[in-house]
Amino acid sequence: MKKIQFLSILLISISGFSQNDFLSKYVEAESFLNTNEIDSAYIKFKELEENVPKNDTLYDYALWYRTMTATHLQEVYRFEQKFDKSLFYALDALESINKGKERFDDEFAKREYFMVKNVIVAYYGLGNFAEGKRWKKKMYDAKKKGTLPEGIDEYFNYDFFKFENKNIWGYEWFEELPEDRFSKSFTKVIYYVYSTNPDGSDKDQLYRLHVLMFHNIDPSNGIDYVLTKRLETAKNEVSGTLYSYTYKEDIDFEKLKNDVKEVLKGNLEPETKNVVKRQKE
Repeated sequence: MKKIQFLSILLISISGFSQNDFLSKYVEAESFLNTNEIDSAYIKFKELEENVPKNDTLYDYALWYRTMTATHLQEVYRFEQKFDKSLFYALDALESINKGKERFDDEFAKREYFMVKNVIVAYYGLGNFAEGKRWKKKMYDAKKKGTLPEGIDEYFNYDFFKFENKNIWGYEWFEELPEDRFSKSFTKVIYYVYSTNPDGSDKDQLYRLHVLMFHNIDPSNGIDYVLTKRLETAKNEVSGTLYSYTYKEDIDFEKLKNDVKEVLKGNLEPETKNVVKRQKE
């Protein structure tokens, strides 16, 4: 696992601790960090946070590092598509963040909704779309209250999976359908498709799949959004509107994810299409 970049706040005076056994356990937890054994470090910091008195100088450090290690582990397991473990650590990190909001600064408090979106990604990865929808409501409620931090106040990552040698990232925008469908055009959801480096990280964005507002002439047809493919660096690909893939305002995200996988497989080409002129170099 990659090493966590911790803040340089580890200069703790031994005289500030009230009990030597807690200090020794802290030193043990720190040693696991130094050897990059993040799972073991997390366990020790969690034990400390749950047992050190809250008025002890050590408590804030234990809480801080429990949050950081849990945050790191949920990210690692999410990228490995081990969504059960990712969910466990995301929920634990969220619990720690809520404990720390009153003890640390505003920057720490901003972590809350970034972690909420990680919980959503885990539920979507597990195929629990109902629970994912319930957690999405927390994001929309916070948007209405104006409490979302910058970077997640207009859209948020809600899904991630791998397909063959590609990374697929799903993002959702908060914008809602206007009454006048011809007053604007906007994208509600985008799935970004990336090629990967040897270590599995994102390399080049190949194309995007937009869930685009449908300019509905006949409302009775029940079409509110349509899937559209737009290219970036992909070669010899087809782009255009995929009229076989349409959605109502309350998008069925399970259907959408299955549709995206079908497009990734190349099982269905768009009925209206523009063949991109890029050729292999």
